[in-house]
Amino acid sequence: MSSNQIIGLYVNHKEQKCGVYEFGKGIGSLLRTSRNYNFHYCECDSFEEFKRVYRRLKPQVVIYNYHPTTMPWVHQDVKFSIPLNEGFPSIHIGTIHEVFQQLADNSDNKTFDFHIAPDPTLMLKNSLVYKTGRLLPQQVKRIKNSNLIPVIGSFGFATLGKGFEKIIDLVQKEFDEAIIMLNIPFAKFGDTEGKRAMQIASECKKRLSKKLIQLEINHSYFNKEELLTFLSSNTINIFLYDDMENRGISSATDWALASGRPLAISNSRLFRHLLNCKPSICIDNNKLTDIISNGVRPIEHLYTEFNAEVILWEYETILKDVFNKLNTKQIQSRSVLRYKLKKFIFSSENRKLPDLTQNSLWTKVDDEFKINNHKRTNVDFIPIDLNGDVSLNRILDNSARLLYSPIIKFLEEHFPDLIAKKIPEANIQQAFVLDTAVRLGRDFLNPKILAIGSYEDTAVEALKLLDYHVEDIDPIINYDLGTFITKPTVKPETYDVIVSTSVIEHVFDDEQFMKDIEYLLKVGGYAVLTCDYKDQYKKGDDIPAVDYRFYTQSDLKGRIMKSIPSCRLVNSPEWDCEHPDFIYSEIYNYTFASIVIQRVV
Repeated sequence: MSSNQIIGLYVNHKEQKCGVYEFGKGIGSLLRTSRNYNFHYCECDSFEEFKRVYRRLKPQVVIYNYHPTTMPWVHQDVKFSIPLNEGFPSIHIGTIHEVFQQLADNSDNKTFDFHIAPDPTLMLKNSLVYKTGRLLPQQVKRIKNSNLIPVIGSFGFATLGKGFEKIIDLVQKEFDEAIIMLNIPFAKFGDTEGKRAMQIASECKKRLSKKLIQLEINHSYFNKEELLTFLSSNTINIFLYDDMENRGISSATDWALASGRPLAISNSRLFRHLLNCKPSICIDNNKLTDIISNGVRPIEHLYTEFNAEVILWEYETILKDVFNKLNTKQIQSRSVLRYKLKKFIFSSENRKLPDLTQNSLWTKVDDEFKINNHKRTNVDFIPIDLNGDVSLNRILDNSARLLYSPIIKFLEEHFPDLIAKKIPEANIQQAFVLDTAVRLGRDFLNPKILAIGSYEDTAVEALKLLDYHVEDIDPIINYDLGTFITKPTVKPETYDVIVSTSVIEHVFDDEQFMKDIEYLLKVGGYAVLTCDYKDQYKKGDDIPAVDYRFYTQSDLKGRIMKSIPSCRLVNSPEWDCEHPDFIYSEIYNYTFASIVIQRVV
């Protein structure tokens, strides 16, 4: 079955004054533009309504804009009863709006076969759960604000923790003269008569103390065009929500981003997808006046990441993977499975494989470590002093561990919890990658770095700590390299430095993997890789189940380098190794090697 023959149905609830409906309307309209799937859109408020549409269209896949409040008629019987009664089975996919990591990790296929969460920060540890970015509403023409007085705006229903009162306090703290514009409509769910909205408005007015601070509050429910016009009329839009556990991402900032105006936020998990914007747009890190001065620069990249073309690609990529899983009856592609298996090492006492949702690259079998958001500070880092005769294409053995010991110590100092979970002998790989990426990155002004297989990689976390511009790709974070390269926004010759620690041996088509790296490197750019290595290896030898192969110097010099004719090794390799010194699972004896190349044409 080709994808252009697949009929899809996107199900939304009937129009209500709520963000969930607007989300569904946007995604449903977007899917109808797909050239690869024949999607239809419907709005249903009952199981009977849905069944009538289902009988008429006979879709192969149904995506529900599901929220328990707006779609109470959706339950476990939906996916089981319809195929049995109608005779044409479908795949049922539900949206998880109020998503958080634990919920995603524990989601099952009782009600829906698969789930889609509109949360780009989610870790993809559950093979039933996919994620997308945030579809931004179509931007309106920004209204020119000729008012010399700053206008600070915000909007939202009067649910608990929205922090409207805190906006009044912050503006009065930083400004002597300003206009505050608040839109607090009555909510269909929970505040129909507007008592809470009017109560918040009253409290905001009571807090006003400066004579030249004006406050305007209205309770109208704006349609899409009115809301974007309101937001684009402000100097800045601000949202100061309380921090709340077990909540999804707020849709309010989607509209604020689409307005094309600067944006300020609180340090709330509801804005977790925005907390790493640089310069920071969080009021805990920057003054409101500074955020205004920085303009849209910190959020400009999101106009591309969350545009319609990218979000449609994400949905089509998800559907392609879902149908591939069902056609092959596999939960994961073999290469991705091998890569995820390498996230842990076998226990010497128990060879039984642990849960694939746990443990990071070269970690001991133990509880999962979650990386904290490391605050960007001025951290001193000095690459080691290499003599001129030291090759960057080398064996990463005990001599390398001694040479790079200051870098290993740096990683231990800044990431003690993570590195404590790692197999100590394997940390030489991350130390080498970090040192070499910084060393070669000096050739560029603000180098753009791509990290392949970056999840819980201490070298990648260190590069971020050092304030490098790093883009992550990893099957747990977002995509593998083969998927990433099909993304509409990905262009050739984009990156100055590409790093990849111990990934290539888990990739079935390693020549294509290298060709993709070559494609993405700028001329003059570098790729820094490490791999599992044993020069005595012959095809058919016993190797760990997580690997497709060990590498040899003849393989690297011949087959691999021939696959990337635009690149060369940065210096003569020193890959001789008669006595490998790494033991994997007390069974496999091999070592690690580095591969450092430069694109020259």
